[in-house]
Amino acid sequence: MQTLTQRLANPTRFMELSGMLMPWLFALAAALIGYGLYLVFFVAPPDYQQGETVKIMYIHVPSAWLAMMGYGIAAVSSFGLLVFRHPLADVSAKAVVPIGAAFTFLALVTGSLWGKPMWGTYWVWDARLTSVLILFFLYLGLMALRSSLEDENLAAKLTAVLALVGVAILPIIKFSVEWWNTLHQPSTGFTSSVYPSMRTPLLVMALGFTTLFVAMHMLAMRNEVLRRRVKAMRMVEIEQRDSGAHAVAQGG
Repeated sequence: MQTLTQRLANPTRFMELSGMLMPWLFALAAALIGYGLYLVFFVAPPDYQQGETVKIMYIHVPSAWLAMMGYGIAAVSSFGLLVFRHPLADVSAKAVVPIGAAFTFLALVTGSLWGKPMWGTYWVWDARLTSVLILFFLYLGLMALRSSLEDENLAAKLTAVLALVGVAILPIIKFSVEWWNTLHQPSTGFTSSVYPSMRTPLLVMALGFTTLFVAMHMLAMRNEVLRRRVKAMRMVEIEQRDSGAHAVAQGG
């Protein structure tokens, strides 16, 4: 009997399952984010030091979390490609990189806006900020490397190796505020250190953004599977056309 992983390894089964799940995931993401924004603007109080500026946190924290999660998915998918040769591993790795890059960029922008009132500048070469910027460059490097190679199999392997090498940046980002003396505040979690009136909206927004990320990743994977199918069909048509022309030439 096939396991769930084995069944999902079949692109056809993945297309069927993702087609059923995606509308629900997008709807759930919209509901969670909508409810979260209501809590942010009408329930969550301003911070006693930062005032209303603290509300950038409800976008920044989920974005930063998803920036790291996206690269983690890319690394795990790359490992699955190189070691297990999972049929959908490269599809997942390729699909997640642009999404992760977008959330990393959003984390950098919102972090700069949030830091301006506290630090007096939009950017400092702080360990946390610099390591997240390196993560963004890694995402860009993965996209540039893949697009620069015509051989898709070679591109998949090389980007997989780069993704696995670059995964070392994740613990650096996570522990940078503990390893170095930084201006960045400690990581904002969902513990008792955060007031319940702030923790609940943050949790709802994080769940909403994560659900949106999963739905976007699934959609991007579906598009990549369809692109590869169309490419394979075109290659077959070209081969049939060439073989037919060759047969006609020989018959003539």
